[in-house]
Amino acid sequence: MKADIHPQWYPAAQFTCRSCNTVYIVGAAVATLNTEICANCHPFFTGEQRIVDTAGQVERFMRRLEVGQSQRQLQVKRVEDAAAREAAERDAKRRRRGLTPIVVAPEAEVVAETVAVAPVEAPAEAAGAAADERAAEPAAKVAGEAETTV
Repeated sequence: MKADIHPQWYPAAQFTCRSCNTVYIVGAAVATLNTEICANCHPFFTGEQRIVDTAGQVERFMRRLEVGQSQRQLQVKRVEDAAAREAAERDAKRRRRGLTPIVVAPEAEVVAETVAVAPVEAPAEAAGAAADERAAEPAAKVAGEAETTV
C-alpha cells in the first residue's frame, strides 16, 4: 500500500441520532457523525408513525395546508356571491322589461298532467258497417253461451 493516501481511522467515532438523541460508538473515517433518524426510531423498524420535524418542515406544511383551505373557502364564497349577483341582475332585467319573476316549483310538487284522448269516429260509410258488426257481436255471444250451457 502507498503511504498517506488513506483517511485516518477513528475506531471510537460517535454516531448521534438527532431524532431520539441516541449515541452509538462505531468505527468511521470521521470523529463524529450526525443523522436525522436511526434504526432505533425509524418507523420501518419500530412499526409506529412518528413525525420528525427537520428545520420546521412540519410547521411550514401545516401553514400551507391552512392557507390552502382558507383559499378554497374564499373561492367557494366568491362563486356563491357571483351566482347570487347574476340572479339579482336577471330579476332586475325582467322587472325593467315588465315581466314577472320566474318562480321555480320544487320537483316534489310537479304533477304530470294526464291527457284524455277522444276516440276517433269512423267515416259515415264505414260507420254503418261498424255498427252492424257491433250489433251482431252481442247476439253471437249470447247464442254461443246458450249452446255451451245446454
